[in-house]
Amino acid sequence: MPKGPDTAMTLKSLTRLPFIVAGSLLLSACATSTVVGGDPGLTVLPTRELPPPQASDYLSGTRPYLVGPLDRLVVDVFNVTGLTDREIQVDAAGKMSFPLAGVLDVAGRSPSEVESLIAERLRATYIKNPQVTVNIKEAVSQIVTVEGQVKKPGLYPVVGRMTLLQVMAVAEGPGDFANLENVIVYRKVNGQRFAAIHDIDSIRQGAYADPEIYPNDLVMVGDNEAKRLTKDLLTTFSLLSGPLVISLDRLVK
Repeated sequence: MPKGPDTAMTLKSLTRLPFIVAGSLLLSACATSTVVGGDPGLTVLPTRELPPPQASDYLSGTRPYLVGPLDRLVVDVFNVTGLTDREIQVDAAGKMSFPLAGVLDVAGRSPSEVESLIAERLRATYIKNPQVTVNIKEAVSQIVTVEGQVKKPGLYPVVGRMTLLQVMAVAEGPGDFANLENVIVYRKVNGQRFAAIHDIDSIRQGAYADPEIYPNDLVMVGDNEAKRLTKDLLTTFSLLSGPLVISLDRLVK
């Protein structure tokens, strides 16, 4: 069956369709420009040089660790036989037992507060001026759960002060189909659950402050259906473009 010039042009255009689609996607990605700022607490400088941090800046980024259930502690009472370098695990109810001090409720206390509590109990048992040291050997309770479209979902320890961007980095960044405009942080306060939706790109551009993440928070990164569809289309085109070009080329000839 003979093919006219219009038919030949249409068939040739079809062979270029995958490349036209891919090119359009690349152009749309390159068309956006980055705007930094918007957060009232952020100062955007006209130069690339940032002022160096001061010593107080490092201290302000710390948060005292609070002992929680199933944490493993190392308790040492200086120069008291039988009470040096003792490893103790906090039970599920947040309590621990220590010789001569009895059962102590330590959940929600800092290591220094636990030291004072043990020392107070020991003084009551005729140990004069006990010098108590408490260190965290294994932190189990202070964790954040990261789920959804990240490269490595899981449970991660909250070390000092952590922000949402830092938690994303610990989880090795967003997955291939992550919806960065739909990142939800769940938190329980006084028995009530709260949720806040965050836009990662806006945080990166300084539109608002990087929110702080606390132990027991749940970070859920949403799924981008459009990205999935785009990848499926490009995969389909890449699989079909070879045989499709050959077959259409034969029809044109």
